[in-house]
Amino acid sequence: MTGDERLPRARELSTWTTRRWLRVGVAVSLTVLALFGATGAWILGRTASISDSLVDVKSPALTTSIRLESALLNQETGIRGYGITGSPDFLKPYQQGLAEQRTYIATLSELLQGDRAGLRDLKAVQDAVREWQERIARPIAASPAGVPSPLANARAAEGKTTFDQVRRSMAIQQDGLRADRVRARADLATTMSLRNWVFSAIAVLIAVLAGVVFEALRRGITTPLERLGADARAVADGDFGHPITPTGPADLRRLSGEIDIMRQRLVRELDFSEEARLRLDEQSTELQRSNAELEQFAYVASHDLQEPLRKVSSFTQLLQRRYGGQLDDRADQYIDFAVDGANRMQTLINDLLDFSRVGRVHHAHQSVDLNSVMKRSLSALSVSIEEAGAVITRDELPNLVADPTQMGMLWQNLIGNAVKFRRPQETPRIHVSAVRDGALWRFTVTDNGIGIAPEYAEKVFVIFQRLHTKDVYTGSGIGLAMCRKIVEFHGGTIFVDTEYTGGTRITFTLAGVPAEASLPSTASEETGSGAQPTA
Repeated sequence: MTGDERLPRARELSTWTTRRWLRVGVAVSLTVLALFGATGAWILGRTASISDSLVDVKSPALTTSIRLESALLNQETGIRGYGITGSPDFLKPYQQGLAEQRTYIATLSELLQGDRAGLRDLKAVQDAVREWQERIARPIAASPAGVPSPLANARAAEGKTTFDQVRRSMAIQQDGLRADRVRARADLATTMSLRNWVFSAIAVLIAVLAGVVFEALRRGITTPLERLGADARAVADGDFGHPITPTGPADLRRLSGEIDIMRQRLVRELDFSEEARLRLDEQSTELQRSNAELEQFAYVASHDLQEPLRKVSSFTQLLQRRYGGQLDDRADQYIDFAVDGANRMQTLINDLLDFSRVGRVHHAHQSVDLNSVMKRSLSALSVSIEEAGAVITRDELPNLVADPTQMGMLWQNLIGNAVKFRRPQETPRIHVSAVRDGALWRFTVTDNGIGIAPEYAEKVFVIFQRLHTKDVYTGSGIGLAMCRKIVEFHGGTIFVDTEYTGGTRITFTLAGVPAEASLPSTASEETGSGAQPTA
């Protein structure tokens, strides 16, 4: 076969999958083993058949023939003694020999069924015995007892001749039976030798098949999988440029190719991710710089605007006191507008200054007892609480690692808003709760006020965003934005519970390491006195 003729065959085999190789290998192995097994079974059956024939037929037939010869000899001895002496005692061996003769001939007839040569020899023995008995044994046995039989002397020569014929027939039969037994033993030895060779060949074949299967599995499955695993580990360890080498059967090569395609895509994704990360790092750096500049600008702007704003406010108030009532009504209105605008601008700048300080000035984290912070906040809000007649209840609050100043600002803004945005002609009721939620604490501030519509649940946390005009509710619109900044600075989140419809419920989480404290089921009612919070 030329090289060109072998190439298509090699290409055809190279397309075989692991399953096909296994099927073909198993089918060939089972076929060979089945053939050897059938041969071994036939040899075992042949061995058993020869052994059974030798043990159950050949040997017992020879033994029975020898016993038959002995029985005939006993008959001849008894007849000869009776014919010479006439003593009845000599008939006993003759009669016993007759009985044994019938038994042994029946046994031989049964053992030699199907053996034509053996049956022919047995018939020759029976004919010779029958002739001796008819001519010699029976006539002498029928002679009167007590006196010698005249036939014994008269037929002595004939008796010897006929019994010698019996002996020759017996010898021929026994020689044939011995020859059969020898042939059976030779066949048994040959068959056993063949059996040993066949089973040795089966053992060698099994060993060879095991070696072939092991080597085929090693070359076709184990080694390709180990190589694929090594390539995959190399890629997993960070060498993304390491190629996946296709080896083994067609399905393993396809798997290697698919893994290599995945590696290439991963390389492309990593390159894209690295580029995106670099861009994000640049943007993050730029945002940090911009935020720092904005915070510095807000601080500087609010701080530097304090002095000229104080001058504007002082002189407009002085103008109002000195010339109030001396000018016309429109001039007094203009002066009032200027005074109000200056005051609101001063409040707005102060709030903006406080907002810019969150996370920049107030960042002294320490263990804080929120119960004490709550008491100070309620004391600061005592005036507005008393004017509104608000009823404030709270759960026992935990200890957290936080900035105490920011915690005070958080409580003042949340409770101050709850007091401010109350329903007319209804007593404000505010409840503060705290529940442990895994590694966080979940706090809620619930009131029965005017509430916040769901579409404004996010807008209220944007700085300077107001839902009402300043004529209805005072404030700069920076309070909840400051609350979000404080909560997020402490690693938590804050949101409006839109499912609560009985007023407003603000929920926020704070991370911390509180001391072991239990939250009692009862609530305490407190009021205080102090300044108004930022709304």
